[in-house]
This record gives sequence, C-alpha cells and structure tokens, in this order.
Amino acid sequence: MEKINYIIEENEVGNRLDKVLCARSEDFSRARIQQLLDQGLIHVNDEIKKNNYKVRCGDEVEIEIPEVKELEAFPQDLNLDIIYEDEDIIVINKPKGMVVHPGAGNPDHTLVNGLLYHCKDLSGINGVLRPGIVHRIDKDTTGCIVACKNDMAHEAISKQLSNKTCTRDYIAIVHGELPHEYGTIDAPIGRDSRDRQKMTVTDKNARDAVTHFRVEERFKGFTLVSFKLETGRTHQIRVHMQYIGFPIVGDPKYSLRNTRQDTQGQALHAQSLTLVHPRTHETMTFEAPLPDYFKALIEEMRGY
Repeated sequence: MEKINYIIEENEVGNRLDKVLCARSEDFSRARIQQLLDQGLIHVNDEIKKNNYKVRCGDEVEIEIPEVKELEAFPQDLNLDIIYEDEDIIVINKPKGMVVHPGAGNPDHTLVNGLLYHCKDLSGINGVLRPGIVHRIDKDTTGCIVACKNDMAHEAISKQLSNKTCTRDYIAIVHGELPHEYGTIDAPIGRDSRDRQKMTVTDKNARDAVTHFRVEERFKGFTLVSFKLETGRTHQIRVHMQYIGFPIVGDPKYSLRNTRQDTQGQALHAQSLTLVHPRTHETMTFEAPLPDYFKALIEEMRGY
C-alpha cells in the first residue's frame, strides 16, 4: 500500500482538510478524499479526522493509497441488438443505460462484455478493457456504435474518425424552442474545474469542439434537433446545448430542468453512422431506429 505524507504549511492554516488535499494533488477529487476518509485511510497526527477538519500549521497528514485491483473484461450474454456484422466490423444499436467498456463502478454488463460473448475475435489495440472499441457514446445515449474485430479494421476506422471521413449523426429533444433553423456551435471543451465528472466550454486545457445542428420540429417549449459532429469530444452535444441555453431533455448532468419529460430518460440518440469499410472500401451507412421511449416523447409533445 502506497503512503503519501504532507506537512501543513502556514498558508494552508484554517482551510478544510479535503480542500487542502485536493489542492496538493490533481490526482485527488473531493469525492475520492471523502472515500479514503470513510475507509480510515487518512490520518492527521495519527488521528482520523472529518473532511471539514480545519488544518493547523505543522499538522502531519498521512494518506494510505490502497492497491488498485486490475479489472478484467469477461464475456456476458447481453442479447446485443446487432445492426450489421461481418469479419471486420460489428455495428450495435446500444440501449440506454449501457456503458461502453468496464471501468470503476461499471465492472460488467458493458458493451465490451457483450461483444466478448458474441465475437470470437476483437481488435486488441485499446487493451484488455476496451477490445474492439474505436469510439464511445455516453451511457444514457442510445444508438449506433461500431466495434472492430481486428487491428486492420481498428486502424482504418480510427483514421477515418481522425480525418472526419467517418460521420456520426444524432437526434435529440432539447428544452426550449430554438429560434434558428440551423447553425454551428464552435466552442472548446475541457474538464470542469469545479466538478471532475463534467465537461464545460472553457479556454483552459480545452480542445476544439464543433457541432452542427438543424431544427427538425418545434413543440411547445421543446425542439427536436439533429446534429452532425465535426469533432468527438466527451459529452460534446450535451455540453454545447447547455452552453447555448437549450439543454438535452432528461440529461442528468447538464440539464437543471425538472419536467415530466425528464423522467423518461436522456433524449439523445445516435441515429446513423457512415464509414468506409476497411476491407471493401465501400461507403456504408448504418441507422438505428429511435427507442420506444424517445418516440413516445415526440408523440406526447405533438399532442400539446
């Protein structure tokens, strides 16, 4: 077990313990500090303190970091909704609530677990926890995602994603009535400094992000919008729509609205994916039908 030791300095006196430790290291979020405190792994002068303990000059802080257990991805029969499959690629219609690959808090029932059960081989470029995965969509976003069965296909699709010849189209219901028929949001996205689980439009440690949108239908207080991504940043559509004041209906992170529609799930769907097949070089477009809850929302809004 790794141990980290700090001596509280004069300029830190009077601050909360969790705040001081977060400032000392970018590796610690406040939630992680609280977790370690709850486990009795942080001591101040050999005593366990609460996260709101006000530190004193000369306090000796010791943090014990438990060894990280290696995650393993294993096959699970998840009855994947397969749109297309051949010897090189497989295109899935991902359901709401499914995480793409295993990670902290999501060790199983991910898309990778389902792929390992269904496929004999997957590309190994992204390691044992992300076999076959060349791009991701969010846990609560539904629709098209492609995985690769060999490294040749993986490299080819990755290159297409990089040079923007692999295109992804999304559709969403947003809060508010968008006044423009179409437009482009060009705003860099980076990690939110106040919440490490969120992204935000910022000029600090950010990457370029470009989203094109078009209004498909307007309802009373809501709009059905289609999107084409020019870049593929984490939570890109969700962050950009919040940024311009029209957050995605049902978005648990970026929509602060509270309507009956929000209880039915995040209304964001990857409706189509176009790529050049890595072996045949044929341009192929795959489409995923809207999930039932999404179609029901549209009909409900039309009824207004």
